[in-house]
Amino acid sequence: MKLIVGLGNPGQKYEATRHNAGFWLVERFAAQSGTVLRKDGKFQALVGRHGASGVWLVLPQSYMNSSGRPVQMMASFFKIAPADILVVHDELDFAPGTVRIKQGGGIAGHNGLKDISGRLGSHDYWRLRIGIGHPGERNTVTDYVLHKPAQEERTAIDSAIDRALEVLPLVLGGDMQGAMLKLHTDEKAAVAPPPREAEERTQPEKAESKTPAPPRKTGKAERPQKAKAAAPAKPAEDAGGTSDAGAAKPEKSEGKKGALGSFLKKLLPDTHPKSKK
Repeated sequence: MKLIVGLGNPGQKYEATRHNAGFWLVERFAAQSGTVLRKDGKFQALVGRHGASGVWLVLPQSYMNSSGRPVQMMASFFKIAPADILVVHDELDFAPGTVRIKQGGGIAGHNGLKDISGRLGSHDYWRLRIGIGHPGERNTVTDYVLHKPAQEERTAIDSAIDRALEVLPLVLGGDMQGAMLKLHTDEKAAVAPPPREAEERTQPEKAESKTPAPPRKTGKAERPQKAKAAAPAKPAEDAGGTSDAGAAKPEKSEGKKGALGSFLKKLLPDTHPKSKK
């Protein structure tokens, strides 16, 4: 990478507006790295050179719609190819807090990108896109980007810029794939649910894992049930005893018949021939 361009509008009136997100990142990187940005009339921009890498930092001062002029002049003077240029800009299609890197592609109605692509005659430069959100209505976009974001939005945008600054050393070294991998991975981690929410979400699963516990308790309670099941064995024995008593009844009935017969013999005369003899 040889040239990093931050897009925005010059002047105090616009410095805190959403459209200046590109300015915010490059200004913060310059401050962190000790790079001094000076106004250069020739290039119509604030220009500084990063000491460690030799990369040029540029903030066009020709307003957003004419951002391509300073970029074209810098690229032409220092013979910098589009593939060695990184343009940092605000992105309506991303929510605040989102930041992505890509090379080439369309301009999505961004006037700064439109002018740069037209001046360079190419879309092949790299873009670092900082999400600012969309107002929802196309006819309110201009007013939206030229106003300050809400405090919550600004905090999210600053957080995205922090993550982008962490991968900027990879960008300066030309490791764009490594920068994209780290930046986009860190973004997923940043939007992950907090630990408490994650625990709350896993609690139902823990509750389900505890549900097998009741069968263990009922297993302990099965012993009394087994004892009760064994208790009927005694009634079975009793049932066997009552069946024996039932078999003894015929003996008693035979005894009664014999006693009745002997009694009748005494009352009735003996008619049997042998008994007369």
